[in-house]
Amino acid sequence: MRTIIIAISVLLSVFQASRAVADLPLRLASFRADATPPLGSPLCNGNVKPAMEIVSPLTARGVVLLGSGDPIVLCAFDWVGIGNGSYDAFRESIAESVGTTPGRVALHTLHQHDAPGSDFATERLLAEHGLSRRFSNADFDMEVMQRVSAAAKRALGDTQPVTHVGLGSGTVEKVASNRRILGPDGRVAIQRQSSGGRNPAAREAPEGTIDPLVRLITFWNEDKPLAVLTYYATHPQSYYGRGGVNWDFVGMAREIREKALSGLPHIHFDGAGGNVAAGKYNDGSKEKRPLLAQRLANGMKQAWQSQKKSPIAAKDVCWSVKLNVNTQLRNP
Repeated sequence: MRTIIIAISVLLSVFQASRAVADLPLRLASFRADATPPLGSPLCNGNVKPAMEIVSPLTARGVVLLGSGDPIVLCAFDWVGIGNGSYDAFRESIAESVGTTPGRVALHTLHQHDAPGSDFATERLLAEHGLSRRFSNADFDMEVMQRVSAAAKRALGDTQPVTHVGLGSGTVEKVASNRRILGPDGRVAIQRQSSGGRNPAAREAPEGTIDPLVRLITFWNEDKPLAVLTYYATHPQSYYGRGGVNWDFVGMAREIREKALSGLPHIHFDGAGGNVAAGKYNDGSKEKRPLLAQRLANGMKQAWQSQKKSPIAAKDVCWSVKLNVNTQLRNP
């Protein structure tokens, strides 16, 4: 009998604990950290001129969602890439700082080319052959990793309840175009790069297959917006390779909208833009960068205005990781 009573007590405790977790409100914290490289740092993994001037600062920014199991982190960098050894290290550091697991940290880069990339594994291999600091500035990368982790941790001291989520979309006019134009035989007839507008044939060819929509997610506390996430599928280059560190037209569009909404945190994510760039509408001139930025910002504004709010609670949020068949998850 005593065993039965103990078992029932344990089950009740588990039930009450589960119910308490289910009743937790969804909360959000937003964070931002400077990720601007020092002059002389390699840009675009050493494929262009190193940093010679700072045209616009670079950032790492994101949100932490709390209340649905371990915290969930969504973070985007104004960098060309974070891969392999750095991808693991950054996620582990951010996860430790907010009390979650690396598998619940989504780390994204916007892929601007006048920006650094990071891969600690590649840098170590190059250093063995006397080629250190050609690919990246690993000391700076480590500093930024710690800076972003500290910013995320500090943000946990200022969380706010999330009562609603807003979803919207807007059409972006004359920005994205497909990079590969097929001829009558079904083969690639024109390879249209980010500044393909210099070529009359590339400029006059159709847009091709793209996703014309910028999509938006807003987290709300009743009538107060807390943070905005936007998604648009394209390479983000207007012109690059001249040593001027900048966040290009996607960063400019994000800044336009952030200022229009009185500093509301905006975190932008580039979508699947591997075969999509601004080539049809971009000739690589300086004048095109603000023009592309304003067009994207117009789509973001339309997405903001079109959004529809729905109630949300912690129990409505889940997180899962889907892997390729040949990939083994080390940090679930």
